[in-house]
Amino acid sequence: MTEGQRRPAVFLDRDGTLVVERNYLADPARVELVPGACEALRRLREAGFALIVVTNQSGIARGLYGEADYLAVRERIREMLLACGVRIDGVYHCPHHPDFTGECECRKPGTLLFERAAREHDLDPRRSWFIGDRLKDVQPARAMGGAGLLVRTGYGRETEAAAYGFEVVEDIAAAADLIVGAASRG
Repeated sequence: MTEGQRRPAVFLDRDGTLVVERNYLADPARVELVPGACEALRRLREAGFALIVVTNQSGIARGLYGEADYLAVRERIREMLLACGVRIDGVYHCPHHPDFTGECECRKPGTLLFERAAREHDLDPRRSWFIGDRLKDVQPARAMGGAGLLVRTGYGRETEAAAYGFEVVEDIAAAADLIVGAASRG
């Protein structure tokens, strides 16, 4: 595909944005989607957006849980979303933390995982949206030419004062409303 044919995406943070914040979620039984997530993601998919989850998982680096625990939670989220008719196109995670494993390029606000997703799924980051509950979740939008939305769920209410230059919305449902509305206006 040529540059103009690449499709837009919605890059979603996981904890606090897509699922209820649980502080180092490692137990699939504790997974709870944020209210309105299923409908919001269905609307985004119907509007033509790829759905990509990009998540920092420093609990792995901290030794609080292992890669297998992370994968079990990821599978539970996938099952819950499929049960409500939503398929995620890709999931990318950073298992590092600079205090434990040193610096890396994949930890948000780094763009490595977003760039990898764009390549692997033929996405146009400049036509994409970056949604999260922390500033580091939405900052990659600036580096990649997209638009960032901070949600007030998770840690969003605590960080919204620092969200200068980014729009702040109540939750993922409000984010979907804004994105779908913008897409329909062309």
